[in-house]
Amino acid sequence: MEKHLNRLIQGSLFVSALALSACAGSNQGKTSAGVSTTPAPAAQPRTGAQKPQGLPSENLRREPDRSSLDALRQGKAADTARDSAMKDVYFDFDRYNLDNDDRATLRATAEWLKRNPSAGVQLEGHCDDRGTSEYNLALGAKRAQAAKDYLVSLGVTENRLSTISYGEEIPVCQDATESCWQKNRRDRFVRLTGAKGTF
Repeated sequence: MEKHLNRLIQGSLFVSALALSACAGSNQGKTSAGVSTTPAPAAQPRTGAQKPQGLPSENLRREPDRSSLDALRQGKAADTARDSAMKDVYFDFDRYNLDNDDRATLRATAEWLKRNPSAGVQLEGHCDDRGTSEYNLALGAKRAQAAKDYLVSLGVTENRLSTISYGEEIPVCQDATESCWQKNRRDRFVRLTGAKGTF
């Protein structure tokens, strides 16, 4: 666990520098690892397994959210509760574009945030374990930023939203299968402040 945390901290420091340099460049083309960062068109069908879905519930949980890093430190699962008002958004391999399902999920999140104006949210970008740690930290940052940008376009105040990338460092599934990798390629939403008793 200590090795995992040290790797996460080192990767987080590296991704800060990497993200700054990546922001100045184009989103088109290949990385040094030879993996395309060009987003797929929104209408492109997803490949592989069906996107994981949360279950709606009338009785939304009331306890504060725990970040994925906090969950890892406590030895607990870093997954989103099925009854959470803010559902995870899932991505295709090596992509950070939002499809129609993602936009629908984010519209529901935006509506919840509008009804709870004191709530702040951290958007966590996650990846599967294919690719280098550095590349996945940068990809996770792009995934979190894509969701943040869309929420802002729906009228959520930008200063209520922050982003962080954990890359491949905090998976919810450890198996080397497509269905497991799909669960790890996600944005997770963590309520930071406000809206007690309504989440």
